[in-house]
Amino acid sequence: MTTLFISDLHLCAERPAITDLFLEFIHEHAAQADALYILGDWFEYWIGDEAVTDDEYRSIVTTIQKITDSGTPVFIIPGNRDFLIGNRFEEYTGCRLLPDPSVIDLYGKRVLVMHGDSLCTDDHEYQTFRQHVRSEDWKRDYLAKTVEERHNIVRELRERSNVAKARKKPEIMDVNGHAVNEIMRTHQVYDLIHGHTHRPGEHVFDLDGKRARRMVLGDWYENGSVLRCDADGWVLETLPLHAPA
Repeated sequence: MTTLFISDLHLCAERPAITDLFLEFIHEHAAQADALYILGDWFEYWIGDEAVTDDEYRSIVTTIQKITDSGTPVFIIPGNRDFLIGNRFEEYTGCRLLPDPSVIDLYGKRVLVMHGDSLCTDDHEYQTFRQHVRSEDWKRDYLAKTVEERHNIVRELRERSNVAKARKKPEIMDVNGHAVNEIMRTHQVYDLIHGHTHRPGEHVFDLDGKRARRMVLGDWYENGSVLRCDADGWVLETLPLHAPA
């Protein structure tokens, strides 16, 4: 048996092939797993839990309901695109929301899991924005608006984000090594799994004289990406995206 980790699917109606790949992954892989962890940006954006009943997400919600009902636990750490996922989503899907970050027991090993955007501390502009939209005042005001108003705000924020990213150096948008070390020390772990940066890979380094490991999950733009973990080790795999029929 294995435990599966995915992130940065950015599911939306504009990319139906990715949704199909995700549903296939759930049926063929996740349904037989010990657990599935989704570490943020599952959706391209999330306007609030009213969206859980939208036709756009019906197949996703129904599929997740089936595997949680059958006994496969699904854990979610919301990301920067879907941080408004809340308790109503948990009730509909049977998923469990986890704090960002969280320490889990992975076959006897303490492992820190998180979305990863909080580690990108060199991107001061983004961190200021993150702090602003994660505030209770901002979330309360946003969720009080109509659905149409919320969609318009999200579209505007996405446009601003694309413009901002285009003028930033790539290294600024990656994690900061000092931030990685500090959060691993704080939680007393030597293994970290995260997403957000869209730079899949395994990073092995020294942390206070001991071997430490940071595993970065891939995005689901050109294909799928899943980290499979069992008692024998970790393997980061690519899931091929099927060509349109």
